[in-house]
Amino acid sequence: MSQNIYDQQDFFEKYSELPRSVKGLDGAPEWPHLQSFLPDLTGLRVLDLGCGFGWFVRWAKEHGAETVHGVDISQNMLDRARGMTEDGKHDGITYQRADLDELRLPEGDRGSYDVVFSSLAFHYLEHLPELVGKVHGALKPKGRLVFSVEHPIFTAPSTQGMQVNPETGRKYWPLDDYQKEGLRVTNWLANGVRKQHRTLATYINILLSAGFELTDFHEWHPSPEELAEHPSWDTEIVKPTFLLIGATKK
Repeated sequence: MSQNIYDQQDFFEKYSELPRSVKGLDGAPEWPHLQSFLPDLTGLRVLDLGCGFGWFVRWAKEHGAETVHGVDISQNMLDRARGMTEDGKHDGITYQRADLDELRLPEGDRGSYDVVFSSLAFHYLEHLPELVGKVHGALKPKGRLVFSVEHPIFTAPSTQGMQVNPETGRKYWPLDDYQKEGLRVTNWLANGVRKQHRTLATYINILLSAGFELTDFHEWHPSPEELAEHPSWDTEIVKPTFLLIGATKK
């Protein structure tokens, strides 16, 4: 079973103050590039795995999706998502509480979705290959899987944290244990947050083994214009935080 850190109240309160929690997709710097991986959603059936506050769920419905189903392990997340989903304006949206590591999709969902989306959820999962196989089965032929994860360079270190060379003042990201996949326990907003580190090759091979064709791939970093507007993003030039992937069911 996945760790449900978002239902720990102290963690949830801190998470709720982050820009991406307050501003939604506009507060996620990687969103414009991830959005470019998506097809026109008009009339499509969409599944959001790890939907959080439901920002993408509502965006997809407002951009023409016929139905959008959001799944999350956290009751806190789902309560917030439902509270922000307006009746009438967001008809066709449903939410479900479930652990993605143990997700069971109804038999009727097989081959029924046009797009499956996930933002920064898959790196929490121990059984990602099994989930990706289920996603493949749930998609129509030529259906799209679009997702983001924390970049393997970001998740790999045994101790995460930007370092500064005392002699030169240059920032650097220490990289160790890259090829040692598996559990990483970090302190982010709270102590003891559990994540799963995988290499780039593993992410790609999980998709290929499930029957997907890799169609989009980006190691997010700010443009010069974005960096001028947000100088604190300069650490993204030192190391990538987000890996964005799009794949198509063959």
